[in-house]
Amino acid sequence: MNVGAAGTFVVRRPGSRAKFRAALMRRLPFEAEVVICDARDLMRLELENPFGTEPLRAEVVRFVSILSKNGPIRASTPITLPPEGDWLVRVLGSKDQFVFGEYRRHMKTIGHLGQIDRLFGAPATTRNWNTIATVVRILRDRRRTSADSRTRRLKR
Repeated sequence: MNVGAAGTFVVRRPGSRAKFRAALMRRLPFEAEVVICDARDLMRLELENPFGTEPLRAEVVRFVSILSKNGPIRASTPITLPPEGDWLVRVLGSKDQFVFGEYRRHMKTIGHLGQIDRLFGAPATTRNWNTIATVVRILRDRRRTSADSRTRRLKR
């Protein structure tokens, strides 16, 4: 299932990561870095809510960058980009392959988000926290649907 417009997919029973990645790469008509994470890790992240209960200002967007692997570098957080002047990106923390923070809506923000790869030593893809919440909602709905269908089969 495709979620949003940025190539975010929820794949049910993809098999091994290596086989799924290879099959996906064969079908893409362009070079791409494929980042994969497990449903249980996303669901745990959403449950832990790395942003707490702090209210969000209108011009600020919460994000999660998902690293393609746990990189050899673990940047010390929080990180403010640019380091001088008004911030555009704030990296608040990281856990396993997830880096989370917030950014301001500005033309130069994308360049600063691109620095996460270098800071954490692995290619990353960044998604709005709302997209992550939508993916988790889809995962929960699918699990509920699967559990309901198993229950119906057992009752027959």
